[in-house]
Amino acid sequence: MAVRAAVLPAIGSPLEITGIDLPDPGPGQVRVRLAAAGVCHSDLSLSDGTMRVPVPAVLGHEGAGTVVAVGEGVGHVSPGDGVVLNWAPSCGACHACSLGEVWLCANALSGAADVYARTTEGTDLHPGLNVAAFAEETVVSASCVLPVPDGVPLTDAALLGCAVLTGYGAVHHSARVRAGETVAVFGVGGVGLAALQAARIAGASKIVAVDVSAQKEELARAAGATDYVVASDTTAREIRGLTGKQGVDVAVECAGRAVSIRAAWDSTRRGGRTTVVGIGGKDQQVTFNALEIFHWGRTLSGCVYGNSDPAQDLPVLAEHIRAGRLDLSALVTERISLDGIPAAFENMLAGKGGRALVVF
Repeated sequence: MAVRAAVLPAIGSPLEITGIDLPDPGPGQVRVRLAAAGVCHSDLSLSDGTMRVPVPAVLGHEGAGTVVAVGEGVGHVSPGDGVVLNWAPSCGACHACSLGEVWLCANALSGAADVYARTTEGTDLHPGLNVAAFAEETVVSASCVLPVPDGVPLTDAALLGCAVLTGYGAVHHSARVRAGETVAVFGVGGVGLAALQAARIAGASKIVAVDVSAQKEELARAAGATDYVVASDTTAREIRGLTGKQGVDVAVECAGRAVSIRAAWDSTRRGGRTTVVGIGGKDQQVTFNALEIFHWGRTLSGCVYGNSDPAQDLPVLAEHIRAGRLDLSALVTERISLDGIPAAFENMLAGKGGRALVVF
């Protein structure tokens, strides 16, 4: 069956909106009709080669939709069920999974190398980050779908698949923000906006949002920021000035740039914690000297997928949504069609924040 999709023909090439031939689901597979898909900066990182992806590929890893058909052996979802796509399903058998660190599963992306569909000309296509959400429909492994929690609209649920799990998890699982602590969030894109809301939910006493664009202040404050700083050479000094010259307890870096990682580190107090969520390229080198590492006693840690377990965290996030503590609409800056994805990529390159949501 032919459906329309956004295809990445080669690394560094523009996305092409075209028809693809999608097969029926085989054993252990599920076919999903997409309701919505978020346009995430990670998709841009895949398209420009910062992250590896077999090509040609259909990108998109943050989505939700309705099950159309299931293959043999699938029992946890049925046709008609609403589902969230999980781009990094854990295998349950590798070393990381045995330690309970399912977000580091060694086999999570094994399906991304598979051929899951073909162009109408017969060229093999790979599913970007397993799920190929930039398409009207997709076929995925059954392990890549989770039931949509009750009370969460299907289009909003798309954002749970990456931005919200990552931003919320960075604050609650990685940085472990406690009530009364001060927090700075660097980068006011979709993940950053989710992290701001998560910091508010955690009871942070002061939440400083940092971004290169002054135009994002309204978005940041709506998400929970108490203060806003336009990124510059004096960012760390400004944040210390907002916190009694001490620095924040926690900095969450969502941009993946050497300069902002260094600024986040410099913005934390002695003994503070910096969590790096942003995905940077190999050319982004961050340096520290041995004396400052000893003297400041700070902690710098990476964070993959918010250190989250989607099966455990989705019900928690749904409760926050139903209670009005978490507003998914605050993450969406524009709603677009499938044809609008290439322009959304250009907006990300230009530093325009928030999250474009593809509504099918």
